[in-house]
Amino acid sequence: MNTITETQEVLLEPADNAALANLCGQFDEHLRQIERRLGIHISNRGNHFRVMGPAAKTRAAARVLRELYDLAGRESIDAERVHVCLQESSVNESDDEVAQTADAEQVVRTRRLQIRPRGANQRRYLAGIRENDLCFGIGPAGTGKTYLAVASAVEALEQDQVRRIVLVRPAVEAGERLGFLPGDMSQKVDPYLRPMYDALYEMIGFDRVARLVDRNIIEVAPLAFMRGRSLNESFIILDEAQNTTVEQMKMFLTRMGFGSRAVVTGDITQIDLPRNATSGLRHVIRVLDGVNGVDFTYFSPRDVVRHALVQRIVEAYETHENGAGKPAPGTDG
Repeated sequence: MNTITETQEVLLEPADNAALANLCGQFDEHLRQIERRLGIHISNRGNHFRVMGPAAKTRAAARVLRELYDLAGRESIDAERVHVCLQESSVNESDDEVAQTADAEQVVRTRRLQIRPRGANQRRYLAGIRENDLCFGIGPAGTGKTYLAVASAVEALEQDQVRRIVLVRPAVEAGERLGFLPGDMSQKVDPYLRPMYDALYEMIGFDRVARLVDRNIIEVAPLAFMRGRSLNESFIILDEAQNTTVEQMKMFLTRMGFGSRAVVTGDITQIDLPRNATSGLRHVIRVLDGVNGVDFTYFSPRDVVRHALVQRIVEAYETHENGAGKPAPGTDG
């Protein structure tokens, strides 16, 4: 690790008092947020900033300050925007790795949006989706696994790389037995696929999504109904894969037909299966390790791009579940 201390001089131009106030925040709260995250010290006089600390961290802070100042002239800066800029600047990576991943940055282009990855892990994930027929995104909620998978599927559909998108999720809460629920099959499983639908609405639009579903170009299916099928020229997304059994995971992976690509997302810390059942996602990590054409991207709490508190909550749970946490009040541990 690079622990050499250095001082970075950052001159933000053109000088604009309103933009500077927006960047720094009330009582310099945004500068303090950057300091806490990176373990550095920031001082400023007007638009001249001085950043002191470990060399790699001061350079990261200088990048963040310049990016936030550029944004400050166009939008209101809040703690959430500072958090996202820190994530996008890959501040947890070495400078060499940041340079390498920045050169290989992936941008997903759809008709309505251009989606840029936030941080090195999201860039690796998108590269894995594009370069492999099967890609796994594994990590906590809020890291963009499902959103980026849906964006990649929409891009592939609009570029005629695939003929349809298939969205799959295990309906663990209903025990995979959906017959008692009212409505047709799509209506039965819609509640379980809401995160993917929300992403589709944002990228394609509500009306167009409805038309594509009617034409079966976008298909929704519970995992249990995939058995016996072979999906050709499809972009298949299996979400919440930690709630598959070993047998279900094998069944899903063998549904891929010619010209198809699959993305599997899940969080192995949030398994809802019965205690005596082995998670298919945990199992497949061992089984497919090193298999050609299969890519794994592992996200950490540092990759969470939701509210900054979500990142701290995920980190706290991870620490506790690794045995380092204190017993909950009123328990024996």
